[in-house]
Amino acid sequence: MTRVLYLIATAAGPTQYIDRGVRAAQAARWDTCLILTPTAASWWEGRLGELETLTGHPVRHRYTRPGESGGLPKADAMLVAPLTTTSLCKWGAGITDTVALGIPAEAVHLGIPVAAMPFWSTALGAQPAVPRAIAALREQGVLVLDGPDGYQPHPPKTGAGAAYPWERALTALERTLP
Repeated sequence: MTRVLYLIATAAGPTQYIDRGVRAAQAARWDTCLILTPTAASWWEGRLGELETLTGHPVRHRYTRPGESGGLPKADAMLVAPLTTTSLCKWGAGITDTVALGIPAEAVHLGIPVAAMPFWSTALGAQPAVPRAIAALREQGVLVLDGPDGYQPHPPKTGAGAAYPWERALTALERTLP
């Protein structure tokens, strides 16, 4: 594997199964580095070592201190999945208070392909800030995979995190690469 993918997961249901996303990316021949929001990392507390063994890289979930290395190779592409409405709206507004938002927010302006696929309910997706944030990310060049070509919002309390379509997101990302 010579291509490096940063798989960036926020605190949505499918993150309980992020190992499936890593395996799907590896099956697609990506050297996969994992970055989690602090809340998503807490879901794997005590088991982050499993993810580090799976990826062969440190799992990032906080910014590094000055002079400290993040320990990850340079990314060829990034996939932010699953993406919550909270993280979407913060990212769309330019708020990068977590490493999981700061890295892709910067990368898209450095020419690195960035795709994002949501996981949220129809109730959360109905918030007026959601379409504005999607538009803001698309204006910057982020491929947002919502609707029929990505993930369609589910009715509240019915999201199937275990059935998240990792391969669909990876296939869409592949189509954006040179």
